[in-house]
Amino acid sequence: MAVALVTGTSSGIGLATAVTLARGGHTVIATMRNPDSAEELQKIVTAEKLPVTMATLNVDDDSSVESAFAKVLAQHGRLDVLVNNAGIGGGGSVEESSTARFREVMETNFFGALRCIKAVVPGMRQRRQGCIVNVTSIAGRMALAPAAAYSASKFALEALSECLAQEMKAFNVRVAVVEPGVIATPIFSKAAPVADDSPYPHYRRQRALFAQSLTKPTSPYVVGDKIREIVDSDSWQLRYPVGPDAAPFLQWRASKTDEEVINFGAASDADYILTVKREFGLDVNL
Repeated sequence: MAVALVTGTSSGIGLATAVTLARGGHTVIATMRNPDSAEELQKIVTAEKLPVTMATLNVDDDSSVESAFAKVLAQHGRLDVLVNNAGIGGGGSVEESSTARFREVMETNFFGALRCIKAVVPGMRQRRQGCIVNVTSIAGRMALAPAAAYSASKFALEALSECLAQEMKAFNVRVAVVEPGVIATPIFSKAAPVADDSPYPHYRRQRALFAQSLTKPTSPYVVGDKIREIVDSDSWQLRYPVGPDAAPFLQWRASKTDEEVINFGAASDADYILTVKREFGLDVNL
C-alpha cells in the first residue's frame, strides 16, 4: 500500500479523496491550511478507524511546504503518491477582477501545486517509483467567460503536468491529470456575489448554468474514486475527465471553432438560454 499526501482536504474533492484512498488501505496524510476546519473528515476517520493523519500545509507558502514534506519523509521514509487538489475559485470578468486576484488564484492553483511537485520529484526520481495526480478542471481545457483567472491557472497546471509527464516517465513516475466537471463542492457557496451594476452578463449566466447542473449533483466521491483507481492502476494515461458532464462539455468545445465559442459568449440572454438548452439540455433561468 502507498503513502499518499493529499492537499486541500478540509472539504469537497480533497476530503473525498483522502477518505477513499484510506478506505482502500493506503496511508494518507490529509493536509489543509487549518486542521481545525476538518471536523467532517475527523469524524469519518475516527468512526472508520482509517489510516489518515491530518497535517497543516499552506501550499502558498514555501516554508510551510518544506516543513510539511520534511515531516512526512521523516515519519514514513518515502512518499509514493501526491494528489495536488488544493485550489480556489476565480470568477469575474477580466476588467472587474484585480491583478491581485489573478495573482491569488495563480498562487494557489498553479504555484501551490508546483511547490508540492518540486518537493516530491527528487525522491520519486531517485526511487524510480511514484504517482503525481494533479486535479485541474474541464476549465483547464475550455475557457469560458467569466472564469479567466481560474481557467488560466488550470490551463497552466495542465501544461505543467504534460511537461512533467514527459520528464518523469523515464524514471517510472506516473503523472495524471484529473479534470472534474461540475461537482457538488463548497467552492460554489464561496463564490463572490454578482455585482448588480456589472456591464458583463457572463457571471450571472455562469451561476445559472452551475445552479441548473447542480440540481442533479455529482458527489466529490466520484472524483475520489477515480483518483483511487489511478493510484491503484499501472496506467500511463495522462488525462481523465471525471463526472457525467465532463466529457460532454469537452466534446462540445472540441466541436466548436474559436469564433463560435466567442459568439456564444457575446450572445443575448435569450440566445444564450436557447443555446444552453439545445447544446447541453439545461433550462437556465436568468
